[in-house]
Amino acid sequence: MYKLMLYVFFTVYSGVTFSEELIHKELTEKEFTGAASSIRETYNAQLYKLPASKMSHYGLRMFRQSGNDAFNTPVWVDMALKASSLNKIRVNLSSKKQIEYYANEVNSKFTDTDPIRRQLRVNTFTRMPEYLLIASRLLPAMARIDEYGLKHVSDKKFRQTIRNENFKLYFSDPNMIHAWAAQLANQVYWLKQLKIEDLTDYFTSSFRKAYPDTLDDKLTTQQYNNKLYAMTHFIFPASLYYQKSVNEADFQWIYDYFRKNIDTILERSKADVIAEVGISFLLANKENDPVVKKIKEYIYHSIDKSRKIIPSESGSFDLAYGEHRNVLAIMLLDWQGVHNQPTYKNNVSTFTNLPYGLEEK
Repeated sequence: MYKLMLYVFFTVYSGVTFSEELIHKELTEKEFTGAASSIRETYNAQLYKLPASKMSHYGLRMFRQSGNDAFNTPVWVDMALKASSLNKIRVNLSSKKQIEYYANEVNSKFTDTDPIRRQLRVNTFTRMPEYLLIASRLLPAMARIDEYGLKHVSDKKFRQTIRNENFKLYFSDPNMIHAWAAQLANQVYWLKQLKIEDLTDYFTSSFRKAYPDTLDDKLTTQQYNNKLYAMTHFIFPASLYYQKSVNEADFQWIYDYFRKNIDTILERSKADVIAEVGISFLLANKENDPVVKKIKEYIYHSIDKSRKIIPSESGSFDLAYGEHRNVLAIMLLDWQGVHNQPTYKNNVSTFTNLPYGLEEK
């Protein structure tokens, strides 16, 4: 089934017919890295035409992989975006009433490209209106700035605001998990990273109850991908997003699940989720695991060789829309290891003229 899926995908999206023999062909590391280079060339050539959020997402990951200061500008843009978000939040935290007002304003502007996911998430706002503001805007911006070795001038105020929020309520609610699983996984590790609260075991237990493995076949495609995506996002923030290795034993239940269900994952999941599963193994220094080879082969055959990117499931070649899946493909196929970069102390040229509101930690 896996090989047939590869055949259908490649034939439909590339316009090229190829035989089963090609699928059986043993791919080499040189072919994997060459495919990564082709995607990288496509995005590097158009980098500054991408929206700021996409440009910074791509550039930061390329910097962390390569240490190439050619990506200084995207990193600075990322800092500026996070600083701007924190500066705006700061002026709206003077009272409980003001926080509620601003949270409702943020919620009213919420959008999502997936209509099913959007409805699941909008339903959470009526019960937990401050979630999007505090957990999905304030906390991730603080965590990213912290990764750079920086903090906001209102750091103490922000931390108190976060402490006032009942994150246990978010992390234990099945409806929240079904709507925001990956985001919650990020948030629980960011709370730990910022030394605010360690609820990792608490959320792990809640997540596994919300998504028992025995009910996988009852999950819709959207919910199955939601589960998998979240499982990779236990591992990614624990690595400070590709900056340090993780210990497989700390996430044994996840790695065991991936190994046991890899063929189903390849059949039921999207390219970006599949790539993240592969990167999860790379972060644990398991480059030679058979799962990694299977995933690399899948991603390699997902690339449109003429357009030099992985199209969406609907066949779109839009660079901005496809940035997430394609940057993950680059990392998977041409993994450069983990690196603690860029940081304020170690990459001086990247951090000249800090955006307003930021200072050294």
